[in-house]
Amino acid sequence: MSDFHVLRGLRVLEFTHAVLGPACGLVLADLGAEVIRVEPPDGDPTRRLRGFGTGYYPFFNRNKKSLALDLKAEAGREVVARLLETTDVLVENFAPGTMDRLGLGYADLAERYPRLIYCSLKGFFPGPYEHRLALDEVVQMMSGLAYMTGPVGQPLRAGASVVDIMTGVCGAVAVLAALRERDRTGRGQLVRSALFETAAFIMGHHMAYAALTQEPVPPMPARVSAWAIYRTFATADGELVFIGVTSDKQWARFCQVFERPDWLADPRLATNNGRIEQREWLLPAVEALIARYPREEVLRLCELAELPVSPVARPEDLFDDPQLQAGGSLLLTPLPDGRCAPLPRLPILLDGCGAELESPPPALGQHSRAILADLGLDEAAIEALIRQGVVAG
Repeated sequence: MSDFHVLRGLRVLEFTHAVLGPACGLVLADLGAEVIRVEPPDGDPTRRLRGFGTGYYPFFNRNKKSLALDLKAEAGREVVARLLETTDVLVENFAPGTMDRLGLGYADLAERYPRLIYCSLKGFFPGPYEHRLALDEVVQMMSGLAYMTGPVGQPLRAGASVVDIMTGVCGAVAVLAALRERDRTGRGQLVRSALFETAAFIMGHHMAYAALTQEPVPPMPARVSAWAIYRTFATADGELVFIGVTSDKQWARFCQVFERPDWLADPRLATNNGRIEQREWLLPAVEALIARYPREEVLRLCELAELPVSPVARPEDLFDDPQLQAGGSLLLTPLPDGRCAPLPRLPILLDGCGAELESPPPALGQHSRAILADLGLDEAAIEALIRQGVVAG
C-alpha cells in the first residue's frame, strides 16, 4: 500500500452525480479513503450519458465502491442510518432541497452524528441565487469566464468542466480542513463549496485588472499581451505551435537559433516594450519566419533556446505524452466496454508518491452485498432487500 494513502481508515458516503460531487470523492478516494457511492437501484444516470458525458463515470469514479440503494424507501434510509454510524464524511451535490426531503440534510444528521463532516456542493452559496439550478456552463456564462474565453461577442465555454472539477477539489480541501479541526475538537461540521463562487474566484485576477485600470476587461482573443511574442504560429507543415518570448534574454536566444542577427542588433527590439511598439511589422515577420520550418524543427529550435513552447495538442495526444508516461502520471484504467485506457492520476505527489489505481470504477451495486454484510445483515435480510427492489447488486 502506497504512503500516498494518508486518508486510509476514513469512510466517505458519496451521494452525487455528474462531475462536481464525483470529482470531490475522487480526490478523497485517491488519497486512500473508503468512498462508497450511493446510487439508485437503476444506477446513476451519469453512467448512461453520451457525447462528452461518456467519459464522466469512467474517470471520476475509480477507487470507489458502489452501493445501489433506493433512498425513497424507508428500508433504504435505514441502511444509510446504519452506515452513518461508521461514516466520517458525507459528500452530496444533489439539487437544492433534495437531501432535506430524504431526511438526509445536515440539520437532520448533525445531532445524531456529531463527528460527521457534511460536504454540500451546490451551484451557489446562500443568497438570492441559492435555490437556482446551476451547471458548469451556466456559471461560466455568469462569471465572465465564457466572455473571456471567446472572441468579442462570441462567449465560449472552456473546453473542459473546469468549474465543476475545481469546485469539487475545493470541497475536498474543505473536508481536509474540517478533519483537521475535528482532530482538535472531536466534532464535525457542515462545509460547502459552490460553482458560481468558484467561477468568481477563477476570475479574481481579471477583476483586479478591472479595478486597477478602471476599464472593461478585453476577452483573451482581443487582449493586449504583456509580451510581444506570445501566441500561436503556423508552421510549414500546416501545424500550430505556441511560442512565448517573455524576457530580453529569451529574445536574444530566439534570434540566435532562428539566425536573425539583424533583429538582435536592432535597437528598436532590444526590450520587450520596444518589441511591443514594433509589433505591427514584427509579428508578420515572425509569422513568415516560423512558416519556413516544419513543426518538429520549430519545437527543436525553441527548446534549444530554452523558450516556452508547445504544439497545440488534442486530448488524445496525452495518451502518448512522454512526460506523463515517464512520470507515471497515467493510470491504466478499465473502461465500461472492457478495454483499458491510461487516464490521469491526481496531480499530487507526497514525498515522491502518487495516487494508484486500487480498483476500477465499480459496476452498479458491485459492493452492495459486502457493505450490507459488513453492517451485520445476514444473507436472508440482504436477499429480502434485493427482492423488494430496495437494493441492487
